[in-house]
Amino acid sequence: MHEEFAMDAIPRYPAGDSVAPYEPGGAEEKAFIRKLDRRMIPIIWFMYVMSYLDRANIGNAKTGGMETDLKLTSTHYSVALLVFFVGYVLGEVPSNMILVRVKPSLYLPILMFTWGGISMCLAACHSYITLSIVRFFLGVVEAGFAPGILFLLSSWYRKNELATRFALYYTASAFSGALGGLLAGAITGNLNGKGGIAGWRYLFLIEGAATIMSSIGAFWLLPNFPATTPWLTEREKWLCAARLQADGVGATQGDAEVLGHGKAFKTLAKNMGYKGTMAQYMTIPVSLETKSVIVAVTTDTTKIQKIYMVAVVGIVVIPMSSDRLKERPFHIAITMAMGAACFAVLIATQNHKVQYVFLCFGVAFIYANAPLVLVWTSNIISYPAEKRAITQAFVNAMGNSASIYGSFLWPAKTGPKYTMGFSVTLAMLAACSMGALGMRYLNNKYPYHYDLPARRQDVEMPEEMGTGANTPIEKSEIIHRE
Repeated sequence: MHEEFAMDAIPRYPAGDSVAPYEPGGAEEKAFIRKLDRRMIPIIWFMYVMSYLDRANIGNAKTGGMETDLKLTSTHYSVALLVFFVGYVLGEVPSNMILVRVKPSLYLPILMFTWGGISMCLAACHSYITLSIVRFFLGVVEAGFAPGILFLLSSWYRKNELATRFALYYTASAFSGALGGLLAGAITGNLNGKGGIAGWRYLFLIEGAATIMSSIGAFWLLPNFPATTPWLTEREKWLCAARLQADGVGATQGDAEVLGHGKAFKTLAKNMGYKGTMAQYMTIPVSLETKSVIVAVTTDTTKIQKIYMVAVVGIVVIPMSSDRLKERPFHIAITMAMGAACFAVLIATQNHKVQYVFLCFGVAFIYANAPLVLVWTSNIISYPAEKRAITQAFVNAMGNSASIYGSFLWPAKTGPKYTMGFSVTLAMLAACSMGALGMRYLNNKYPYHYDLPARRQDVEMPEEMGTGANTPIEKSEIIHRE
């Protein structure tokens, strides 16, 4: 077991207390995890489906008549795609800075409600300029969702549980990729021209309205942080705090020390040059413009859906293996290398059947590693909460920056071989593989180090962790190595 996953400084009851202490892996913990999974995973998965549909429906709208109605050129469309991710990258860190201070059950549904309304505004666009402006603000608002969910999950689950849960959540992206085309075909095909409104405008209106309605349900179903979630018993709140303290994970809205965002930025910037050198290597993009990669090989809807289904398997199996073996870097390095090998085959052959088979596996490896890299970030920089939130958002923003330039790697003039796009993809995957190994070495050489704040022996849990039991926790050190 790597030290990154080692248990440290478990909260304990005072001598003579009759209440049972925390037993890692015991029946009580397993029951708590099952309860948490039932409450957490379905709602965040559904929210991500809606997020991805609202983000990606511009492609379906284009084929549904928007390109003709707005007189879009290839450059106009590329700009509309690009500005979304510019806003997305800019909005991630500020959003997570806010999330640390507010209730997730309020903040994340508000984001969802807002981006649903902005998505509906796309139906009113009559030029590529207004389309681009609305897409930019859609990116700014949606930016807070994915890193916010990762931060929320990392505030509930232990390190060796996090990859599996985030991967289950992440399967929504592949599912949405398959579902989006089916919904768009039904909406644009059946409603086009009804009431004098083009089918692609109905697409934005219906999917945006569905997101707004879903946000209302999310307000009631989405959990808050452990200390402020009403459906937990006092014992379960204590248990959750004990689990996180065992991993040295910074608490939220109830920790004895509040770092503050200014200090978090300062210490993060300082560490990135020395002990946190590995944070620089985490910014290697792992999320490429996979839709462009897929379309370069096939435009058949059924075949595309099968590619996404294979990706779902990869998203679930590889992170589950990582959690079970309590290991991250070799999982990333090996699967990224295998992905690079798949794209090498795509470049070497023009047999479409062979290309399709290796594309299925190549896309699966890309999708599976995105949650692994983000979870690895959370595992290493787990304390304090503010610093973890900023780091998660920063790494996710850098990963999504690939989408800014990714759409320009597949110009039509390079078809049907698309050598440039496949070659850049291969190089990126190889860089990720080597970067994971390099980061493992640097993380061992310059381990992330943080002194946990001292906790007074006479403080009750409501002030410290949100429950009513007395729990002394001595000052301890958190040192993460790989």
